[in-house]
Amino acid sequence: MIRNYGPLDFDGMIDIQRQSFPPPFPSELWWNEEQLNEHVTRFPEGALCAEADGQLIGSMTGLIVDDRQLAGGHSWSSITDDGYIRNHSSHGDTLYVVDVCVIPAFRKYGIGKWLMQTMYEVVVHLRLRRLLGGGRMPGYHLAADEATPEQYVSDVVAGKRRDPVLSFLLRCGRLPVGVMAHYLEDEESLNYAALMEWRNPFTNQA
Repeated sequence: MIRNYGPLDFDGMIDIQRQSFPPPFPSELWWNEEQLNEHVTRFPEGALCAEADGQLIGSMTGLIVDDRQLAGGHSWSSITDDGYIRNHSSHGDTLYVVDVCVIPAFRKYGIGKWLMQTMYEVVVHLRLRRLLGGGRMPGYHLAADEATPEQYVSDVVAGKRRDPVLSFLLRCGRLPVGVMAHYLEDEESLNYAALMEWRNPFTNQA
């Protein structure tokens, strides 16, 4: 089942990160209780988890931002307040994805897509304009000698290449609207990310 997470779920949320990002990934980059408390306090609608037989197996977190916050370039750190979302703006119209994660034992079962679809429902329910977020492009380091980041994303969209993250986001209905440099320290993506959007079909948009 998909539901909102709360304080009683914090240990399970941290365990999702522990299983998904084992050493040598630094444990200090897993969610901490202060971050999780900010999520459930500032924007509980955007704090989602997936549960199976009483165990948390996946999660997705978002915040709302406005166009001013998105003006110019941004990094994951700047737009999510290092994951603390203290910059959440209830007056914005873009739901920005902070994180989506599924433990290894439950991947390939569509849990990530289910979480994404549920977050789309949040966008519709709150009458927001869109969902947005930076998608890692972990296959890019294998193609960097022959394609710019923008060309790589175009090739994935056209089906000429496959990328573990971008191809998943495309299957979820999100489309690229730009490429961000220095988005996240990520050797596989060479620190690039594709800015991926889903537009709310129930709002009037120019």
